[in-house]
Amino acid sequence: MVLVIGEILIDIFPDYERIGGAPFNFACHLKQMGVPVRFFSRVGNDRYGERIMNRLESTGFDLTDIQIDPAHATGTVQVALDADGVPRFAICEKVAYDYLDLTGIAANGAADPAMIYFGSLLQRTDAMQCQVQALLTAKGAPVCGFCDINMRPPHVNNQAVVESLRHADLLKLNEDELETIQKMFAAPASEADALHWLMEAFGIRTVALTRGSRGSRLHQGPTKIELPSERPPRIVDTVGAGDAFAAVLAAGLLRGHPLQETAALATRFAARICEIPGAVPDDPCFYDDLKPLMEGACNAR
Repeated sequence: MVLVIGEILIDIFPDYERIGGAPFNFACHLKQMGVPVRFFSRVGNDRYGERIMNRLESTGFDLTDIQIDPAHATGTVQVALDADGVPRFAICEKVAYDYLDLTGIAANGAADPAMIYFGSLLQRTDAMQCQVQALLTAKGAPVCGFCDINMRPPHVNNQAVVESLRHADLLKLNEDELETIQKMFAAPASEADALHWLMEAFGIRTVALTRGSRGSRLHQGPTKIELPSERPPRIVDTVGAGDAFAAVLAAGLLRGHPLQETAALATRFAARICEIPGAVPDDPCFYDDLKPLMEGACNAR
C-alpha cells in the first residue's frame, strides 16, 4: 500500500476548472493503475469541497481519509498559462489542507505502507512541517519515502525542504527546484554533479529530475538514465506532467519493473497528460498504455 499525504485543491484556469494538487494527482494515477493507495487530505465545507468528495468517491478512494474543515475554505490555485501551456501558479494560503491532522493516520488502518509520498507545499507552515516530519520519523526503515519536493515560491519552508531531503529514499524534482537547492546548499554547479551530491549528502537511493522539453534524468546507484522528452502533437497545458511521471516511476519501482522501461513509460505518460486539460484524465482507458505496470500491480502491498 502507498500512503499519500498532502493537498487536494481546485486549479482555476482562464477557461475551465479542474481538481488538482500534486499528491491527489499522484494518488489518482496510482489508483487507476491498480496500486493500493490511501490518500489523506482536508477540504472545506463548501461547494468545492463537495465537488472534490464526489470525485474521490467515484474514483474509489476511502472518504473517511478526507477531513472536512468547518472553518477554512477548500484550497484553490489560479493558473495562468503561457503560449506553450506552461503554468504559473497563484496559490491561496490558510486553506483547509494547511490544517490537515496527521496524528490519527496509523490508527486509521494506514500503518505499515510500502511507500509514503510527501511534498513540501503541505509543509509551508511550521505546524504542518512538524506533523509531516513526525510521521516520517516514525516510519520504519523498509518504508520508502518518496519526496516530490514541489517548491512553489513564495510557499517554500526552507527547513522543511532540508528535513524532507533527509527522509527521502526517492526524490523527484524539476530543474527550477534543483537550481534552488543548489543555491541553498552551495551544491555543485553542474546538473549531474548536483544530483550525485544530493544522493551522497542525504542518502537518497533514487533521484528523478524532470526537465520539461529536455526530457528527464534518473540516477539510481551507479545507474544513470537520460531520456529525451516526447512532445505531444497538441499541448493543452503542462499541469501535472511531473506528477504523472512520478506516479509511473513509483508503480514501476514497487513492482520491480526495469528502471529503463519504467522511465520510458513515465516519459510517454507525462507527455500524454499535456494533451488534456488539467492533470488527471476522466477516462480510465487513458491508462491502457501502462498495462505493463498495471498487470499484477495488486501485489504492491
